[in-house]
Amino acid sequence: MATQLAKRARSLVTAMAMAGVIAYGAAAVVTVADVLGRRIGLPIEGVVDLVQLFVVTGAWLAMPYAFMSAAHVSVDFLLALMPDSLAVALRLLAAALTLGLLALMLWQGFLTFQTRTMFGDKSQQLGIPVAWYWYPLLVGLAASMLGVLLELHQALKRTPDHE
Repeated sequence: MATQLAKRARSLVTAMAMAGVIAYGAAAVVTVADVLGRRIGLPIEGVVDLVQLFVVTGAWLAMPYAFMSAAHVSVDFLLALMPDSLAVALRLLAAALTLGLLALMLWQGFLTFQTRTMFGDKSQQLGIPVAWYWYPLLVGLAASMLGVLLELHQALKRTPDHE
């Protein structure tokens, strides 16, 4: 049951990362189309708003995958030199600290989201509701917490005590 749940969670985080990469691609396409369009007198209106939305979306949707795959900077060679019990304790401590920081960021992000949306803020050029910029951030932070738990689960499965 837990393995099936972890597999589905991994699929969700992976799908979010793919959506993030697509958003980055959309930012690139819009930028190139605008540059080419300006040469022939047909610039894309609101290119700044669109590129910002796509880049923000790409970053926050890809971040959970980085946590899940342990792609962030780490000092693994130190863990390899330690006794397994100490390495597991350090992994648990690091995961707890990371989850705490992400939870704090999610909480503060949500409070800021509420304030910004309460006033009906919109982007400058196209009038895109500011909430659209915050949804990927909030979803990405929540999913990053899931990514941390998934990576910790995998790391603990790899230790000799759990094999």
